Amino acid sequence: MSSVEIKKISGKGIPVKGNDIDTDRIIPARFLKCVTFESLGPESFKDDRFDQEGNSKNHSFDNPNYKDANILFVNKNFGCGSSREHAPQALNRWGIKTIVGESFAEIFFGNCVAMGIPCFTVEKKVIDEIMLLIEGSPSVSISVDIENLKINVDGKEFDANIPDGPQGQLLNGSWDATSQLLENEKEVKDVASSLPYVSGW
Repeated sequence: MSSVEIKKISGKGIPVKGNDIDTDRIIPARFLKCVTFESLGPESFKDDRFDQEGNSKNHSFDNPNYKDANILFVNKNFGCGSSREHAPQALNRWGIKTIVGESFAEIFFGNCVAMGIPCFTVEKKVIDEIMLLIEGSPSVSISVDIENLKINVDGKEFDANIPDGPQGQLLNGSWDATSQLLENEKEVKDVASSLPYVSGW
């Protein structure tokens, strides 16, 4: 396994409107009993998508026009609430590879970066415009440039922001802590062998 550099993500967009969408709405608590994250994708936004009788609420995640979309557009304070890692894991297994919004809850943002999911912030007027563009043409081509902090929607370019630290981690692959450990296995073992509480007394 080697670290993966993430510099640009291209694809289709999907809007999810509303401020303060918390992690319990992204993945309801009853689905957290899973042993692995693999089954979480279809349960994303489950209670926002269906009522108690199982009737559709016409959520964008069920709109066939957004099938295979991988770039999620949201509003303010997305991912607030509990710190559960299951929220970005569920979105990732749905197919989301990057998120663009007005703002993000800090822990949700960190969990996303740790999975290699860039989260960009843009001004409200930009989100509003992009959501309108996507709603009018769901198949419109979108690219997110991590290195140059630009979002391109069918040829129209918008400025985006991400803190320098996470941006650097994504660009050089250091967001992937597991890969870093595996790539430096010898150094890890050398340090472990020097610690009496690991190597024996």
